[in-house]
This record gives sequence, structure tokens and C-alpha cells, in this order.
Amino acid sequence: MRERHDDGVDAAGLLAAVREELGPIERSLVDHPYFAAVEAGRLPAESLRAFAGEQRAIIRSDRRSFDHLAGRFPTAPAGSFFGDMAAGEVEALRLLERFAAVVGLGAGYEPLPGCQAYPAYVAWLALNGSPADVALALLANLDSWGRSCGRMRDALRPVYGADAVAFFDYFARPPVGFEQRALTLVTAGAQASARRAARLLQAYELLYWDTLADALQ
Repeated sequence: MRERHDDGVDAAGLLAAVREELGPIERSLVDHPYFAAVEAGRLPAESLRAFAGEQRAIIRSDRRSFDHLAGRFPTAPAGSFFGDMAAGEVEALRLLERFAAVVGLGAGYEPLPGCQAYPAYVAWLALNGSPADVALALLANLDSWGRSCGRMRDALRPVYGADAVAFFDYFARPPVGFEQRALTLVTAGAQASARRAARLLQAYELLYWDTLADALQ
């Protein structure tokens, strides 16, 4: 059933329209050379360390962004939604450190600008966006990020073991009820800014993988 609010906005329909608009980016992600390399066993350990280092910086930033959003919008349902997102990042970081240890990531890794554009925009949304902007952007991004993590998990598990790739498994499936909870935050009057947020965040997702792939050259 579609989520329709009292003001008449069809949140699920808006999400479907945004996902269709973002189809070209999604196809670029599906066919991305980074995944071709990891699935073919051609990804060097240095690139896996870079992935872990970038994710460590992203997760730490996103946790603070979600904490800030929970403080900006403390009333239900936004406050609990963003608070749970922040808690999820804490768990994600815990799981990431297992993978980081296995691939030999040290403490001195310097993040790449192209990879950090994504959390920088999440931080911008935390300061300037509405709950609808953030929720729609996360919903539009969730499927592609989950599929990407699933592919990384499946390619790396035979090499490193299930425990080491638990980080990827954590993100491969969305939290139970996530989409429905996020849709409750999508309200009328926010369609233009929310669509823009979804488009930009997904573009920064692609830039993240492009930057990692460029480092392979």
C-alpha cells in the first residue's frame, strides 16, 4: 500500500519516480569497473585498504550528521528515525574494523576528495535539509548501496571469511521497516528539494566508486 499523508502527497509514488529518474546512475553502478575487478579477483589489497579507510571516515561523519538531524528534529517520527540511523553507524563502524584489520589498514590513511564528497553532502543536508530531503535521498540510495555491498561480500567472503565481510552483509539488506519509516517523513511541498537531494546523493555515490576505480589505474 502506498504511503499517503493527510496533505495528499503520494510518498511511495514520489520514490518510484525518483528511482526511475536515477536509472542511468544505477546502470553505471551495476556495470562499474570496480565491481568487475573485485569479482574477477583483480582488486589489489591496497584498494581494499582504501575502501576501508574511506568507509571509516564516511561512517564517522555520517554518525555525527544523523545525530545532528535527531537534534534538529527531535519529535516523532523524525527524531527516532535519525537516532536509529546514528546508532546503525556505530554498529557499522564496529563491523568495518574487522575488515580493516584483515586487509591491514593502518591509522594514517588519508581520504580521497572524490570519496568524501558523499559524506560532505550528507553533512550539508544535516545542516540545511528537511527530514523529507534526507529521507528521500537515503531511500533512493539504499538499494544501490545494498547491492554494491552484496557484490563485495560475495566476492570477498571466499578469500577473507564470513566474519571479515560482516560489514558488507550488514548493509546488503535494509533494516526491517526502514522504507516505511522513511516514507513517513516525505511530506508535501518538499518534492523539488527532496528530488534534488536524491539526485545529488546518488551522483556522489557514483563518484565514490569512480574515485576508487581511478586509483586502480
